[in-house]
Amino acid sequence: MPSLSCAAQTQLSHESKLNAQRQGISNSSSIPQCLLLPFADTRELQLWHFWLFLSISLAALMDNGLIITSTACDQHLHTPRYFFLLNLSLLDLGCISTPDPKSMANSLWVTRAFSYTGWVAQLFVFLFVISAEYSLLTIMSYDHYMAICKPWHYGALLGSSACVHMAAAAWGTGFLTALLHTANTFSLPLCGGNAVEQLFCEIPHILKLSCSHSYLREVGLLLLRFCLALGCFVFIVGCYVQIFMAVLRIPSEQGHHKAFSTCLPHLAVVSVFVPTAVFAYMKPPCISSPSLDLVVSVLYSVVPSAVNPLIYSLRNQELKDAVRKQMTACVSAAIRCLFSSAKGSQCR
Repeated sequence: MPSLSCAAQTQLSHESKLNAQRQGISNSSSIPQCLLLPFADTRELQLWHFWLFLSISLAALMDNGLIITSTACDQHLHTPRYFFLLNLSLLDLGCISTPDPKSMANSLWVTRAFSYTGWVAQLFVFLFVISAEYSLLTIMSYDHYMAICKPWHYGALLGSSACVHMAAAAWGTGFLTALLHTANTFSLPLCGGNAVEQLFCEIPHILKLSCSHSYLREVGLLLLRFCLALGCFVFIVGCYVQIFMAVLRIPSEQGHHKAFSTCLPHLAVVSVFVPTAVFAYMKPPCISSPSLDLVVSVLYSVVPSAVNPLIYSLRNQELKDAVRKQMTACVSAAIRCLFSSAKGSQCR
């Protein structure tokens, strides 16, 4: 049987939704729970998924936690660059903590059920941290541009007050984006059942369950969001074009190394995060499949949160020294606590 075109598959999907609507299937407000896609059908693969994602989550929590405590406690890192990095680590903690726990619990307990309230909350929090992270990455590109191309204006334009305002704008943008998309998505009548073909809740998979033309409102919002994201991406690319032109004019090899150690980690994070996130939300329905959707979602929701601390600390001696100092202090405190306990005294 010849394969169907994208248009034909879309038409068949729409006709099936209309048939479901004629049968009187209720809207999303009456759905008590949804069913998430299981990672695998065999018990061995489900346990493998649980332990693998648990290891990744714990590593991400530890690495981002070390960066947060190091940048907060070390006076040498109280600069705009590390202030934005601290905010990025906070968002990474939220990103890794939103979709993973439920999917791991489902694999461990061999279930697919997810309450409607949890469904809404997970989508809102996930959209919040993803949108805020992308806004923050855009701000960080501007920070790098000012530090390298206009260092004489850096202190005046990126003071503590300006940094707080820009970080607040990134968080606020994420909140408003998440509120708008979540409210609009769950106002749609859902007649395609309650099974989501993904490990966690994503807008494209929820729109597949919609049975009215009202879903075009959310598609319009996604297109608008895509245009704004494209504008941010063009801004990031423009900043790096100016940065690389300025770096090429630096005569010393040490200056080249310092500039690249500042910019390359951020550029690597953007290169992994942006293309996969855009593809996850804008890919044609005809090329969608559970395995492809799973890989893409892991690439933009799990991988960046886990590797961001490694990328930012790999070529950054200041950050590595601060993290080492923080780990040494924690180990010393633990040893003192153990000795105090051995002597029968209370550990304070």
